[in-house]
Parts: sequence; structure tokens; C-alpha cells
Amino acid sequence: MMDRVFLVHYGEVGLKGKNRSFFENKLVQNIRRSLKGSGCADVKRIYGRILVPIQPECDVTAIREKLGKVMGIAHYALACVTEQNIEAIQTTALEWIRDKAFKTLKVETKRANKDFPMTSPEISAAVGGYLIEHTGARANMRDPELLCQIEVVEKAAYIRAEKIQGIGGLPVGVSGKVLVMLSGGIDSPIAAWRMMRRGAKVSHIHFYSYPYTDKASLEKVKALAQLLAIWNYRTLVYLVPFADIQREIVTKTPAPFRVILYRRFMARIAQQIAKVVKADALVTGESLGQVASQTLGNLRAIEDAVEIPILRPLIGDDKEEIIRLAQRIETFEISTLPHDDCCSLFVPDHPATNASIESVREAELNLETDALLEQALENMETLTIDD
Repeated sequence: MMDRVFLVHYGEVGLKGKNRSFFENKLVQNIRRSLKGSGCADVKRIYGRILVPIQPECDVTAIREKLGKVMGIAHYALACVTEQNIEAIQTTALEWIRDKAFKTLKVETKRANKDFPMTSPEISAAVGGYLIEHTGARANMRDPELLCQIEVVEKAAYIRAEKIQGIGGLPVGVSGKVLVMLSGGIDSPIAAWRMMRRGAKVSHIHFYSYPYTDKASLEKVKALAQLLAIWNYRTLVYLVPFADIQREIVTKTPAPFRVILYRRFMARIAQQIAKVVKADALVTGESLGQVASQTLGNLRAIEDAVEIPILRPLIGDDKEEIIRLAQRIETFEISTLPHDDCCSLFVPDHPATNASIESVREAELNLETDALLEQALENMETLTIDD
């Protein structure tokens, strides 16, 4: 049986100059972690690529699916390995494509090893002619039914007849840490996923209002964090009771400012947790103008409560774009299960849509801010989710 590998290519990672090896090593580490238990422990770097050797007993379909969920992979393919001589490449290529149905074909070659005595076009012509002779297929350079690709790298040649699109982006863990305010709705899981795709390692914080609401949001957030751990790996989730703070805000502050004040307190608590997990920023699923609290003026009033940056990956997206991505990464079904969101509790009939920082600060003078924060943090729970 021919030696088989998954041949992994990356995009942005290859543009990192002097830091490239750091990004490549992190991608290798994440691939190993994703394939844990699959029998593919010998993941390694070669020139401009990553190899995932396949043992005879490996579940190729499962490995293919798992590689499709590793951030940083541009594309990948199942390939066979052969010696670096043209006769071996020709005969191995024929064996590799023999069971495929096609009437036209094209051969493309990338020669990373310039010591090989033939150029890329010469290899393609020699292998293409051999395949046509032995299969009866015709050459088609524009729209072939089969594209056979050859990569001559270091001491071997790799032959593949597929190209599977990956997630792209950067490997999780190369861009620092963030703390995502995970609500259980559609938007915040997508914001988390977007940050992972940019290489950030994500932790989550969730605020709930039990006993004023049921515990459905807690179960949803646990399910969402478990699903997101496929990309994020081991994940911490902080569960913060928020009902007492809401009760104080409702009884002691003007009604139009309630939601803004909720979010200011959430941001303050999240800032404290960010210090614990060494996160450099908070992340929310807010989109400009989507609801009353998400106007520029209100977002500015919320940010005023903290010093840590608040990132909003969805700020320019419309709802349909967010929903499409939620469906693609399979969070949509969980996110749309019914639950009571703590920010929707005690929402006034006419919320402020452009609150000034001064008016919000004045409204908070009636609250014992430090005591409320301390109480919430004392009653917080921590959940660890393993990938």
C-alpha cells in the first residue's frame, strides 16, 4: 500500500517573516491537538507545508473533517508519497488516480526542491503524457475533470488529486488572549469564532439572572462553549450571577439608562476576570445600530466604565451575515433555543439611544458599585471545557 499523508498548506502564516517558525510551530501543535486519539501523532513541518502521515488503521474521513476545523489551514489534501525520480512519480501518479472517473485531466507541478533535474513544466508534461497514454484520457488545460497536482519538496514527491478548502486565518494562540462576553444568543459565539480565526485564545464570561429568569441561558452557554472548543481547545467559562445588580439598578436609577448600566457593570466585572486569565481585551457580539443600546453614543458610554479595550468583531455586519456564519459553524441551532437574556430583563419602554457619559455617571452615583462588584465576583463559578 502506498504511503499516504495529508498535505497541509497555510496562507497568512507563511507571510510572517522572522516570526514564521513561531506561527508554523503553533499550527503544528494545534493540528496535533485536534487529531488527538486519531493515530496521527507524527505531524511535522517541511518546507512551506505541514505533513500529517496516515497509518493504515487511521480513519481518513474523521481526520479530513478535523483538519477542516483547524484555524490557520488555507487548504489541504490527501496525498501519496513517492521517491524523487520521474519514473516513480509517473507510476505512483497512475496508481493514485486509477480508481477515479474522468475523461480529461491536467497535471500541475510545484518544484520546491530546485536540485531536482527537471523543471515544473517538464515534470507536468512527462507525467501528463504518461497518464494520458495509460488511461486514454484527453488533456484539458482549462477545465479538466481531474487535476493531478505534484509537489516536489525536500527529499520526496507528493501527489494529490483534491484540494480541500480550510478555515484560513491564523492558528489559535498566536495573537494573545481575549475574554468574550458570551450571551447565549446568535451574535456573541460568532464574535468569539472570529477572534479565534485571527489567532486569539478565547475565554468566556456569561451573566445570568436566575431566579428572575430560568437556567436555560446557562445550559446554552455551556453547549456553545463546548462547540467552540473544537476550534479553541481547552476553554474556561466564568458564570456570574447578575440578578442582584439588576435589582439595584432598577430600583435606584432612571429607567432609560438601565440597559447601559447593566452593560457597564458587566464590563467592569469582565475587566476583573480578564486580569485573571491575562486577556488583553474584552470581546462582545455587538453590531452597530442592531438594538437601542448599540448606538455609537451608548457604546461609548459603556466603554467609559473600563480601561481595557472592548473589541466588536461584528460591528459592521448585518444580521443576515451573522446568521449565515452561525449556520455554517453550527452554533445557530443552539443559539436560537428559547432562553431569557439577562439584558432583556426589566427593559424600559423607552431606553436611551444616545446617552451622554456624564448623565450615565450621574445615574450611577446612587449605586454602591464596589460592593455590588465584589458580591458578584464572590458568587461566580468557573467551568473548564476540554476539547
